[in-house]
Amino acid sequence: MFKSALACSLLLAMSPIAVADVTAEDSFAFRVGAFYASSDSYMNVTNPETGGIFPLDFEDDLFLAEDQFLPFFEFVWSFNDRHHVYVDWKSLHRTANTPYVEDTWIFTNPNDDKTYIVEAGAQLKTTLNIDIMRLGYGYDLFQGDDYTFGASIGLHTMFIKTAFEGTIGLCSPTVMANSACNDFVANPRVVDESLTAPLPDIGIYGTYEFIPGWTIGGHAQYFAIKYDDVKGSLIDIRASVETNVGDNWQLSVGYNYYEVDVDYAQNVSFGDQDFHLADYNLNYSFTGPRFSVQYHF
Repeated sequence: MFKSALACSLLLAMSPIAVADVTAEDSFAFRVGAFYASSDSYMNVTNPETGGIFPLDFEDDLFLAEDQFLPFFEFVWSFNDRHHVYVDWKSLHRTANTPYVEDTWIFTNPNDDKTYIVEAGAQLKTTLNIDIMRLGYGYDLFQGDDYTFGASIGLHTMFIKTAFEGTIGLCSPTVMANSACNDFVANPRVVDESLTAPLPDIGIYGTYEFIPGWTIGGHAQYFAIKYDDVKGSLIDIRASVETNVGDNWQLSVGYNYYEVDVDYAQNVSFGDQDFHLADYNLNYSFTGPRFSVQYHF
């Protein structure tokens, strides 16, 4: 079965509205925006004839877009003067057509545990959809008239949908006995792999109002985990400047460095032996400027 452990991270508590407007009353903030994402993702797959492992790059080999704008939304509930609960969502959906696959490789569909082969020269349509949700809590450790500094804990979940459609072969169940894939049946179809993995993170955040109505803020978050055949890490660093454009509206411009790196091995068993199929390295570096508008009440 296709096992995954996916790491995903974040924190919205950096939001100036969530930390700078310190009152005893509850307050709520909604933020929508976009940032420019530069993505890098690949998996180490197996050559069925030689048994050798090589990297299959989603952007370079399968032609998925490397750079594009990424939409997001955020919600923050602030209460009891220092406490903040936040949730947000961002999506990166990409599809591309590869007219000619350079190398032959095999993989297993976790939905049916069957082994599939994509041969060199095949045409392939690839979909890689990534949705990231975060839920967390922040607490203001220090407060002043024009500054706030706090710490946060959170839970990040990444939803990944990978689909291959085109000239795909279905390998014989006995193929793994000799690490070859000569016996297969042509079976053009969509092979879909979906996985989720919630992981914790810790972080710090702060804001400073350097002139009335203008605030600079930032946050940094990190986590790392390793268990079984899975290891992963996340770094999330953000800095931004926000200004009031009305009684309840703010505009924000900033820069975000956001990198998730997850590795997990995929193996199948045949008889009393285990055979290696692929090492999936999912490296998503969302790095670039971000813009947003926020409403609070």
